[in-house]
Amino acid sequence: MKYSQITAMWAITKASLRAITRSPSAMIFSFIFPFIFILVFGFIGDGGARQSFRVVIDNQSDTANELYRAIIQTPGVIIEKYASTKELNADLQKGRVAGIINIQKSQIANGSPYVIYFKSTSSSNDKWPQVKSLIEEKINILSNQKYPDRPAVATFSFNPQRDIAQVREYKTIDFVLPGQLGFSLLSAGVFGVAFMFFNLRNTLVLKRFFATPINRTFIILGEGISRVLFQLITAVVIITVGYFFFGFTLVKGIETFFSMMLLSFIGLVVFMGFGFIVSGIAKNDSTIPPLANLITLPQFLLGGTFFSIDNFPGWLQPISRALPLTHLNTALRSVAFEGQSLWQVKGEIGILLLWGILAYAMAVKVFKWE
Repeated sequence: MKYSQITAMWAITKASLRAITRSPSAMIFSFIFPFIFILVFGFIGDGGARQSFRVVIDNQSDTANELYRAIIQTPGVIIEKYASTKELNADLQKGRVAGIINIQKSQIANGSPYVIYFKSTSSSNDKWPQVKSLIEEKINILSNQKYPDRPAVATFSFNPQRDIAQVREYKTIDFVLPGQLGFSLLSAGVFGVAFMFFNLRNTLVLKRFFATPINRTFIILGEGISRVLFQLITAVVIITVGYFFFGFTLVKGIETFFSMMLLSFIGLVVFMGFGFIVSGIAKNDSTIPPLANLITLPQFLLGGTFFSIDNFPGWLQPISRALPLTHLNTALRSVAFEGQSLWQVKGEIGILLLWGILAYAMAVKVFKWE
């Protein structure tokens, strides 16, 4: 009977998958940690995902006054400019912009010299209340400093029922869950693959494989497929729990779900390349955690996993935007909440694939069979 490489590969896949499900570390990093963060943020509710606020100054706004200068210099307030109203409205509906500020001279004699109008959407329910408070605070500060014996420097014209357009609500879970999914994929791809192949080499399992007719490529494929299957099952569970228990947004339903799964597959394959690098350069199993943490820890902290990278100092944001996890998290959030197609996040996917090419090129050079 002719030896089947495919049959042998699937035998390795099933055995490896069984070993993964029995590994406490795999269960902790893939299921337990992400679920802990999802539960914590899910029960806390909305309001903690992002602390920097993007606002737009209306084109018709009066900018020749102290109030305008005070607002644009407020820490945490980022002034955005748009080339078209269409782009602005799109970002307002997606919750990317906290609101529009319009400063006008008052037409009321002997009253406040200025009126501030503010408009937002319900997708920014986690942001516009803070922006409103910042504006009111600036009015009070300037009024006390410059106009102590006169009416306030401005009146704030804002009515939530009138000035908040009702669109899809952006919830904390919509920010947190994609980040935790990326967290799980990165941990599994780097730590899981690094420990798996190092242990296979160290315990001479790979050497025993060489005594069989199976090709080395199919050994890697078998082990890799088992890791991919386990993590995709993890992704299914995370998304399902988030959707049914915490109201995680899947804009286009099952279509969005499958798009997220494909993005998870791409991200995992890329991250596994880093795991191969670590397994190749590690001298012993005690050196794997420090090496793996050099790759994963900066991405956990800077890749938009827990907080938006907009909160970081300006000099740090370009570094954050270069990390592969940042692009995976951005793509997942864009697909899940904004309803973008995979083609629309092709830029994020392209950068991920470039990281994958780089990682596997390095892995080929350092990977050891014995």
